[in-house]
Amino acid sequence: MLLEDGAWFPGTAPLPFEPAYAEVVFTTNLSGYQEVFTDPSYLGQIVVMTAPMIGNYGINPEDLESDRPRVAGVVVRELSLKPSNWRSTGSLLDWLAQAKIPIIADVDTRQLTRHIRSKGAMRGVVAVGPEPSADVRAALAASPSMDGLDLASAATIGAEYTAGSPEARHHVVAYDFGMKQNIVRLFIRNDCRLTVVPATTPAARVRELQPDGVFLSNGPGDPAAVGYAIESVRALGDGSLPVFGICLGHQILGLAFGGETVKLPYGHRGGNHPVRDLQTGQVLITSQNHGFSVQGDTGGVPGAKALEVTHLNLNDGTVEGIRHREYPIIAVQYHPEASPGPHDAQKHFQEFLQALDSQ
Repeated sequence: MLLEDGAWFPGTAPLPFEPAYAEVVFTTNLSGYQEVFTDPSYLGQIVVMTAPMIGNYGINPEDLESDRPRVAGVVVRELSLKPSNWRSTGSLLDWLAQAKIPIIADVDTRQLTRHIRSKGAMRGVVAVGPEPSADVRAALAASPSMDGLDLASAATIGAEYTAGSPEARHHVVAYDFGMKQNIVRLFIRNDCRLTVVPATTPAARVRELQPDGVFLSNGPGDPAAVGYAIESVRALGDGSLPVFGICLGHQILGLAFGGETVKLPYGHRGGNHPVRDLQTGQVLITSQNHGFSVQGDTGGVPGAKALEVTHLNLNDGTVEGIRHREYPIIAVQYHPEASPGPHDAQKHFQEFLQALDSQ
């Protein structure tokens, strides 16, 4: 595991693989590795698992958050080769190998995580060899940075589709910037029919579908690079439709109303991030996965007077929620659908549904 600042961390390769170049990040989830690896928000990233043993309960087809692993690579301390769980249908190693996702084990992930925390997330490469070669170092230096990178267009779907009963109480158009499947499941469970559209869908097409509301999904990459989505959301944010955004959708919403985003030193990734609801004072333990943040504080979002800040991260004070001062438009930076993670924040789906009922 070689980082762009020259630091490298030895490990073992259970199976041979070609070098993989991507941003290196860590997640503090103790379980849920299958959901993490299939979350499209991790597209273009090598993920370091801080939990010391990974793979002990195997994998199964029911816990996928997309159709395949989306990570560029996986780094673990100890890889369990013999899973034990009644739901398991195979081992993590075989599953990743089938998808051609490299994994390295026996890495000092504590040291690696502390390095990223102190130096910040950076580009890296996982490669096979006794030490980093000159060719690998040169290729790493030439690899793209996450800043300015539009990955939503790569993570999105190719064509719109529908999900849920035609007789459902509400019709929601969902922008797929890299949407997790548990979001679809939760909307269907709450009596909604979804029309899921690609990230580049113009606002005019959304209005043609005559939805009761619009959902903006999670996704990977730099939010400032998806100008096409910002333009569409700006056109839809006139108060005629309730809008609910999470993660990348939250950032796009902030940009659409005039705010700015900034890249965090090492991001928020894991299932244990404390967030305060500024209205109630309640602290939510949240699931998070993002490297960018909407700039702002309790006074609001600079450049976006129409937005007020509703939630703050208790670890670093960054903005975790915004709301339009007049229109039924809300967004949160974390993942209320969890999967993996706690369910404290699922109430935001109910808040959006109440806005649909009020239309």
